[in-house]
Amino acid sequence: MASTALIKAAARARAADETGTLRKDAPERVALVYPSPYHVAMSSLGFQTMYREINGVPGRSAERAFLPDDVEAYRATRTPLFTYEWERPVGDYPVIGLSVAFEIELAGVVQVLELAGLPALAEERDGRHPLVLGGGPLTFSNPVPLGPYVDAVLMGEADETVHAALDVAFGAASKAEALEALAREVPSCWVPSIHGERLPPLGTCGDDKLPAFAQIVTPHTELRDMFLIEGERGCSRGCTYCVMRRSTNGGMRVVPMERVLERIPKSARRVGLVGAAVSDHPKITEMVSRLADEGREVGLSSIRPDKLRGEFVRALRRAGHRTLTTGADGASQRLRDLVDRRCREEHLVRAAEQVRELGFDRLKLYMILGLPTEEDADVEELIRLSVELSRIAPVSIGIAPFVSKRNTPLDELPFPGIDVVERRLRLLRRGVKGRVDVRSTSARWAWVEWVLAQGGMAEGRAVREAVREGGRFRAWKNAFDALP
Repeated sequence: MASTALIKAAARARAADETGTLRKDAPERVALVYPSPYHVAMSSLGFQTMYREINGVPGRSAERAFLPDDVEAYRATRTPLFTYEWERPVGDYPVIGLSVAFEIELAGVVQVLELAGLPALAEERDGRHPLVLGGGPLTFSNPVPLGPYVDAVLMGEADETVHAALDVAFGAASKAEALEALAREVPSCWVPSIHGERLPPLGTCGDDKLPAFAQIVTPHTELRDMFLIEGERGCSRGCTYCVMRRSTNGGMRVVPMERVLERIPKSARRVGLVGAAVSDHPKITEMVSRLADEGREVGLSSIRPDKLRGEFVRALRRAGHRTLTTGADGASQRLRDLVDRRCREEHLVRAAEQVRELGFDRLKLYMILGLPTEEDADVEELIRLSVELSRIAPVSIGIAPFVSKRNTPLDELPFPGIDVVERRLRLLRRGVKGRVDVRSTSARWAWVEWVLAQGGMAEGRAVREAVREGGRFRAWKNAFDALP
C-alpha cells in the first residue's frame, strides 16, 4: 500500500539514476513544475533549458516537480507535491514555474496546483500564495485557456525573458506589485488579471542562446539515456496547419554544426537532434555521419520525406535507426498540396525502397485525417498508396485527427467531427487490413484539444470541472456543454 515514505523513496531512486542534476540551495527559489509525468517531462528540452538557465544565476535556484504517475496515491496519503532535488513542498516556494506543452496538459495544471495545496484558480489565491508563472510551447498558439490558473505567462521563447521576469518577481514588495511590473516591464509577459485575453507579442531569444541542450540524462524517459540538443530552431516551411511554420518567431534559425557537436558530451552514446525541421539543417548528413563514425546512436525529432535520399538515409542507418519515420500528413496528394506540405508520392515510394535496400525494419508514416475538404476519395487514395508501399517494405501509419490551431492560416476552422474521423479511420483500416499497421490517436480527445485550442478563459475554467468530475471524456464534454 502506498505511503508518503514509499512515494518519496521512489522519486529518490529515480533521481539517483540521473546524470547532470543540479542541487543548489539559494535564497531565491523556483519550483519548476511540469504538468505531465516525469518520463514525459524529462524529454522536454525547453523544461531542461529553463532548469539550467535559472540555476545559472547567482543566488537563484530551480528545483523540479512533476505530475505524479499516480495522482490518487498522493491524494490518499496526503502527500504534498514535492521537488526532486530537496523534497520540499512545492507550495512553500515563492515562485512556481509551469511549463505547458499542449492543451490537454491543462488538466495536469489543475492537479499539480491542487496537490501543492493551492487553489487552482488564480483569483482564489492571494498575496500569501506563490506567484505562478507559466510558459512553454503552448504559448506559441493559444495560452488563453491557461489564464485562469496562472498569475503571468512568458510568451514564446523564454531563454532570456525568464531572468527579467524572475528579477521582477523577487524584487517586488508584493505579488500585486510584481504583476504590475511584469505587465509594464517585460513586453512578452501576459498578465491575465491586467491584460484580459489580449496577448502580447512572442518573446525571442538571441542566437547566442542556441542551441538548447539537455542538462540531465536519465534512463526513465521515452528517450532512454539520450542526450538532447537542438540542431536548429523554428521552421522554414509553410505547412498551413502548423504553429511552428516559417512565420513564427522569424522562421528557421540554423545552429552551426560545430557548435552543436562541441556541446555533445563525449560520454553520450545516444544523441537526439531536436528541431521542428531538423532534417532541413544544411549539414544534417555530415552531422549524423560524424556522430555515427564515433559509434553513437542518433535520433531526429523530425525527418521530412523529401530529404530521405542517398547518403542521409545511409547515415541514419549507420547511426542506429531501425525504423525510417517521416510525416506525409495529407491522405492524398490534393490535400498535401492544399496545406503546402512539400511531400510527393514519389518521396514515399523512394523511402520504402530505401527501407528494403538498407535493411530498416519498416517505414512509419504520420498522417492527418480530417483536413479541410477531405472526402472518402482522399482516404481511398491513401489506401492505394499504403498497399503499394507495403509491397516494397513493411509499413505502419500513425493517424492524428486534424485540429485547427491559433496563429496558423487554418485558424478557426471547425473540428471535422468525431463520427467523421472515426468512420474514415474504419474505412482506412478495412482497406489496408493485413497489409499495413494503423494506429490512431483518439478522435474524442482530439475534439477536446480543438475546443481548448480555439477557446478562451471560459473553456479554460471548464477544465477544472472536468478534472473534478473524474477527467474522462464524458466529464470534459459535460463541462464544455455547460458553457454559455
